[in-house]
Amino acid sequence: MSLTLRVRRPRRRHVALLASAVSVVALLGASAPPAPLGIGDRLFPHLGNPGYDVASYDLSFTYPGRNDKPLQAVTTIDAWTTADLNSLNLDFAHGKVESVEVDGRSAAFASAGEDLVVTPDRPLRQDSWTRITVKHTSDPVAAKGQDGGWVRTTDGLAMANQADAAHLVFPCNDHPSDKAMFTFHVTAPNGYTVVANGIPTGSARVGRQTTWTYRTEHPMATELAQVSIGRSAVLHRMGPHGLPVRDVVPAADTKALEPWLAKTPDQIAWLESKVGPYPFETYGVLMAQAATGFELETQTLSLFEKNLFTEPAYPKWYIESIMVHELSHQWFGDSVSPRVWSDVWLNEGHATWYEALYAEEKGKQPMINRMKAAYGASDRWRAAGGPPARPKVPDPGQKISIFRPSIYDGAALALYALRQEIGRPAFERLERIWVQQHRDDTATTADFVRLASAVANRDLTGFFDAWLYGAKTPPMPGHPDWKQVAAPAKQSKK
Repeated sequence: MSLTLRVRRPRRRHVALLASAVSVVALLGASAPPAPLGIGDRLFPHLGNPGYDVASYDLSFTYPGRNDKPLQAVTTIDAWTTADLNSLNLDFAHGKVESVEVDGRSAAFASAGEDLVVTPDRPLRQDSWTRITVKHTSDPVAAKGQDGGWVRTTDGLAMANQADAAHLVFPCNDHPSDKAMFTFHVTAPNGYTVVANGIPTGSARVGRQTTWTYRTEHPMATELAQVSIGRSAVLHRMGPHGLPVRDVVPAADTKALEPWLAKTPDQIAWLESKVGPYPFETYGVLMAQAATGFELETQTLSLFEKNLFTEPAYPKWYIESIMVHELSHQWFGDSVSPRVWSDVWLNEGHATWYEALYAEEKGKQPMINRMKAAYGASDRWRAAGGPPARPKVPDPGQKISIFRPSIYDGAALALYALRQEIGRPAFERLERIWVQQHRDDTATTADFVRLASAVANRDLTGFFDAWLYGAKTPPMPGHPDWKQVAAPAKQSKK
């Protein structure tokens, strides 16, 4: 995500996180009242659910031709159970559930908080394969106090599910620790174009409607799902090594936006020169006619506000660096996803790092200037939002408020300090090994510390403890003269 102000059989690596929550499941008898669960994430304690590991989602949406009316939807989840279950919870909070089936048999269901509690007619045994099918609506009109999910554009819909809003669109295990494969079937009136994550596998026109199908070739976190429905043009080009690149833009703006879109293949090549091969089956930019206030790294199809590219006040180097920020996330955050949300600095710090490095190499904006300015503000950022690897809990009613400066430039500053500490060659080797070692998986801050220590051939635990968890910013290696800068005095109102 870019919030810069403008002036994976499924993996079992997350089971430890579920251990305490699974004990709760074991207590849920068939007659127990429905209750919301969670896997105990420090920042979003009610996100995710214990007792199963999702292998795949098959999502079907029918768009009625208006973006203020609910879509008819069917969500099918294939999963492995990781405990004996009398009932299981799905995250789902903004739609009407019409029916639920478990393994083809009708199941009871009830809402509890932001969970859908499903009770099959027979218990599910540990290590069994199960299929949950939910027929429901998906409402694009946000409820009061809800952030994210469907984004209403001037000509249709897009998605912005970070950090905890996929379950406002479809029932799911809405936590990045449980990545899965996705298939999308979206039916819309003829004249609309639908694009989703992954590769198109076909479209079928029946009367006045067309159904479009897309499928991912790599596992994906729910928060990275993307579906674009609009009167759009899809522009195709070739990226490095024959990578298919497809961009989605308002049809009327194709000519004006093409110069920006044409930059993507070279940006991919630049990042490959830094961290290795692009990790997915395709990439592209979705330019939406909507006011979101941010850009978002939805997997293989990053979401941008169209106005970012048409506002003349933004310098060219700045816009290109924001494009690189979201592209960087395909490696850092999408392919290598955070095990828990406190690890989000691994996403945003790295994306900010490569944004700044690109601006330095291509836009003649010295990184050292940005890092020195970040150092001067770092103590204030830590006080306001927490240190990079221990962000403060989100503000009430503003769940994306975990995305504070400390996990962007503050975390990039920690990476700069690491490069100063271990040297450029070791740092660059670490970056390549990191994305290769954890590709299509999740990883933690502790994993990064261990790998950095191995690459540097010395224990860096103390270094990282200070830079990632300290209330105060440590001295910058190589720059003993860098100091914290007091906040500007507020002018009194007259």
